[in-house]
Amino acid sequence: MARDRATRLAYSTEAPVPQRELRRHATPSSPSRPPAHRQAGIRLVLDRRKSGRVVTVVTGLPGNREEIVALGRDIKTACGTGGTVKGGALELQGDQRERVEALLAERGLASKRSGG
Repeated sequence: MARDRATRLAYSTEAPVPQRELRRHATPSSPSRPPAHRQAGIRLVLDRRKSGRVVTVVTGLPGNREEIVALGRDIKTACGTGGTVKGGALELQGDQRERVEALLAERGLASKRSGG
C-alpha cells in the first residue's frame, strides 16, 4: 500500500478512513468570517512567568500578522517597553494594561481585561 510522503505513519486500532470521506466531512473555511477566537474581541491578560517576570498579553488584535506587528511596534514605543508577537498575540514586558487600553481606545478599538 503506497502512502503520501507528506503524511506520517501513526498507529491506530480503527480501520483506515478513505480520503474522500475525510474531505466530505471537512468544513470549508470562510474568508469573510473571522475565526471564533477573534469574535471575542481584544483581551488584555497579565501573565506571571516561572521566573517571576510579569508579561502583558494582548490577544484578539484585528488584522494579519504584519498589521499586528506594526500595531505592536507602536504600542511598545508608546509604553517604552520591549515585547514580541507570538502566535497572533502581542506580549509586552511588565504590567502595561492601562496604557494599552488607552492606546487602543485612541485607535477606536475596544478592549477588555481578562484573568486575574
